[in-house]
Amino acid sequence: MKIKGLSISLILFAALVGAAQAAKVEGVGQFEIPAWFKQSFLDLRDDVDEAKAHNKRLFLYFHQDGCPYCAELVNNNFSQKHIADYMQKHFDSIDINMWGSKEVTDIDGKTYIEKTFAAKNKVWFTPTLLFYDEHGKVILRLNGYYPPHQFMTALEYVATKQENRISFRDYYAERSPVKSAGKLHTEPFFRKGLADLTGLGNKKPLIVFFEQKDCAGCDRLHQDIFSQPMTRQQLARFDAVQLDMWSDTPVTTPAGKKTTAREWARELGITYAPSAVLFRENREIIRIEAFLKAFHVQSVMDYVASGGYKTEPSLQRFIEARAEKLLAEGNKVDLWK
Repeated sequence: MKIKGLSISLILFAALVGAAQAAKVEGVGQFEIPAWFKQSFLDLRDDVDEAKAHNKRLFLYFHQDGCPYCAELVNNNFSQKHIADYMQKHFDSIDINMWGSKEVTDIDGKTYIEKTFAAKNKVWFTPTLLFYDEHGKVILRLNGYYPPHQFMTALEYVATKQENRISFRDYYAERSPVKSAGKLHTEPFFRKGLADLTGLGNKKPLIVFFEQKDCAGCDRLHQDIFSQPMTRQQLARFDAVQLDMWSDTPVTTPAGKKTTAREWARELGITYAPSAVLFRENREIIRIEAFLKAFHVQSVMDYVASGGYKTEPSLQRFIEARAEKLLAEGNKVDLWK
């Protein structure tokens, strides 16, 4: 089953919060939807019209119980007064339970329950955020958790109607603050001096890390996530390549197209740094493009390297089984580390 373009950003699974696992799995998130979210009948046609009438735009927030990234969004982002005030002024905000059973009427008039509506929109991870314009078109989608200052950049992009002037990728790059070591980190597992990626991903999967200089998230990726033994075990199953997403370094993609790192990142829609795109046999299987902790990075790599994506279309079900296996082997499972 093809899962191209899925982003991890993400993730957490109600199943991991089941009674049998709740006492063992650490890092489970707790949160409550803010009182200022709209109480909607979930007819998105009406919601778009009502938002337009008040000079606002519609914002959908897909979540699930136990999700630590959802908890971070609610407890860290939505709790900050300037963010909450800005959202209430410019958006009608509606929550959708990824596994819920409420009826939802889509823009085209078709009806779903929350669970099937989430599947229809390929919401595999939480939080997933959809921003609609006055015509019911999704103009921005965020797959995963963005920290407060980066999240505000997304809100401002939509609220000030920048979508017809500039791409979110370029808008985001202009406004992201610089707080980092100011260099690309090197790692022994990165393939060196490699410009031609043709054929990589055939014998073993390929993972391409799009990074940038002046990137605090990239610093954290190398200093924390890459330093963990279990991450290194997963990386050993891949051909790993690092690209500067803003460089003009020549690259031949796995599909054989000659381009540059900058243009390939643009073509793939890479906004967040660091992002990772995982390939198998010249096609993208899945990607990571938001703030993630080590457990989820490792799980995504395992999903591809093990071939789990071929038989289990739900990444979350795969991760549930992986967590159970790790626990049975006496390993600690912490969703927030």
